[in-house]
Amino acid sequence: MTSLSGKRVLVIGAGGLGGPALLTLAAAGVGQLVLVEDDAVETSNLNRQPLFQEADVGRRKAAAAAERLRAIFPSVAVDVRDERFDAGNAEALAAAADVVVDGSDNFETKFLANDAATRVRRPLVHAGVLRTTVQLLTVAPSGLGGCLRCLFEAPPPPGSVASCSQAGILGPVAGFAGALLAAEALRLLAGERGTYEGRLFTYELRTGRSRLVLVRKRPGCLACAGRQVLGSSAPAACDAPAAPAGSPA
Repeated sequence: MTSLSGKRVLVIGAGGLGGPALLTLAAAGVGQLVLVEDDAVETSNLNRQPLFQEADVGRRKAAAAAERLRAIFPSVAVDVRDERFDAGNAEALAAAADVVVDGSDNFETKFLANDAATRVRRPLVHAGVLRTTVQLLTVAPSGLGGCLRCLFEAPPPPGSVASCSQAGILGPVAGFAGALLAAEALRLLAGERGTYEGRLFTYELRTGRSRLVLVRKRPGCLACAGRQVLGSSAPAACDAPAAPAGSPA
């Protein structure tokens, strides 16, 4: 815990993925958490977003999440950024962190986080959920594996992935994904190689089946070379998978 007290983690999103990750990282003793979130709490969030309660509906997520974290872990510094993670702030936020945790809910942000973290050479942990499926991928500057754009050059086309309202998300699945995000981030903070570095992990709760797919560097990947133009247009998806569901991996 002593070594973690001097670490700074950027967490993108405080919802179904970011919320459990924030709680776990704070409990582990991470000294500073930078929380980027630009949404408001809705009733539909409460089944899978543990930082919020019914009284928070309508409040800004960033403020409500920080308030809860500070109440439980007063020694943890929470830097609140009630703003969208976008091309204007992505590089600076990533560069100031020891590890970047992507708990965002849309493909545009996931690809942007990938591009920014690879450009400033910061380790990044992606996660996503849809229905009862979890996906996780760690991208690290060690060069031992590929990045999100090595797996998929661009976000999926509009309409190819079901939205949250169409497909739904089981609350415990989001919690499991958030815990995996935190566990992987803690390994990286400790100076260890990430369990899922260069490997896409998929777990299906209904069947209990999991798989690991090796993600190799793609020749000519602009993100790995630090030359990818930050950001890309993509449809919103709720707690979107780290890689487009149903696509070859």
